[in-house]
Amino acid sequence: MNNSELLFERAQLFIPGGVNSPVRAFRSVGGTPLFFKSAKGSILTDVDGKNYIDYIGSWGPMILGHCHKPIVETLKKATENTTSFGAPTELEADIAELICEMVPAVEKVRMTNSGTEACMSAIRVARGYTNKEKFIKFEGNYHGHADAFLIKAGSGAITLGVPNSPGVTKGTAQDTLLAPYNDLSAVKKIIEDNPNQIAAIILEPVAGNMGCIPPKKGFLEGLRSLCNEHYIVLIFDEVMTGFRLSKGGASEYYGVTPDMVTLGKIIGGGLPVGAFGGKKEIMDMVAPVGPVYQAGTLSGNPIAMGCGYTLLKELNENPSIYSQLEENTAYFEKELRRVFDYKNLRYTINRVGSMISFHFDVDEVNNFDDACNANADLFKTLFHGVLKRGVYFAPSAFESLFLSTTHTKELLDNTVLSIEETLEEIL
Repeated sequence: MNNSELLFERAQLFIPGGVNSPVRAFRSVGGTPLFFKSAKGSILTDVDGKNYIDYIGSWGPMILGHCHKPIVETLKKATENTTSFGAPTELEADIAELICEMVPAVEKVRMTNSGTEACMSAIRVARGYTNKEKFIKFEGNYHGHADAFLIKAGSGAITLGVPNSPGVTKGTAQDTLLAPYNDLSAVKKIIEDNPNQIAAIILEPVAGNMGCIPPKKGFLEGLRSLCNEHYIVLIFDEVMTGFRLSKGGASEYYGVTPDMVTLGKIIGGGLPVGAFGGKKEIMDMVAPVGPVYQAGTLSGNPIAMGCGYTLLKELNENPSIYSQLEENTAYFEKELRRVFDYKNLRYTINRVGSMISFHFDVDEVNNFDDACNANADLFKTLFHGVLKRGVYFAPSAFESLFLSTTHTKELLDNTVLSIEETLEEIL
């Protein structure tokens, strides 16, 4: 047994499933998860000393690569003062001001400890602001593990949600309404069927949890119009896309301004963090100014705020970072298409900026059903083939891949070669 296998056996004795987040367990692809000990740039090193080209980037935040020197220096300096005050710091004001400057939709922002907390809090604030209780989410969009989000569709395409996790009550589920992603007519029907009852519509403006799925032309604009018409708070979950697609996130990238935005990942430079923000009149509903309660003992942690501020400042001051990411990821997409075409594969590739995914045996993937119809078995086989060759993709076909500025052309070429060799072996 290698060290990862030994550690996984030990971890399963004390941690449910041996992991602290389910996708890490490799259940979607089979096999034993790798345990890592270090990373630099785009290279991960496991506990057996083997290197891998990383396409997860801690699920998005490592936009400038692992152990980016300015962030490491900030981290070291911050820990000399304390690891936590539980009291206000200047850094909280600094990063809040920078976020409000960078993100078009955000006039005020509140820090949390995770994206889950941010999304949960945003829905609560929207309910308090509108004095309505129901909200719409989209199949295949992930907004964390709060009860109201762990809902799947019933037998119809447009229906009240039903819980898809034990522990989530039917009472919680009845206020969550589901629609297919990229289906504006379904949203209109839900609003008609629930007049003056919907507080919010929440969505990933670019879905990242059923592969990378961009919004269809007019989808975001249509949602904006519907929310304006029916006094509904439009919430963009930009935990993934925030500061990745552009310095102003998806709202800037697509030119559609929501009422609220949830953030995470990049704003902590890789440390645990989340945030929700939006229009001043909505955010002033939050305690202690307004009546909607939200709190967190470690919210605004000085270490996370320092690292996040360092990263955001660099992204804000260097717009060429985004053109570099676009160029590199476009090159990667071109090379993937070349290999898949050469092998006569039926496939689709979705990409927005430095987020990319591919699915086999489908012509397009615009929603959750499309993603479910793809050939997951071929993805599994490809995953293990490239893993053996030193390439670490997300261990699920339902995840986006993320590139960083440290993915050089040489690393991308090596990745494509690994894919090519694997396909030669399995087809």
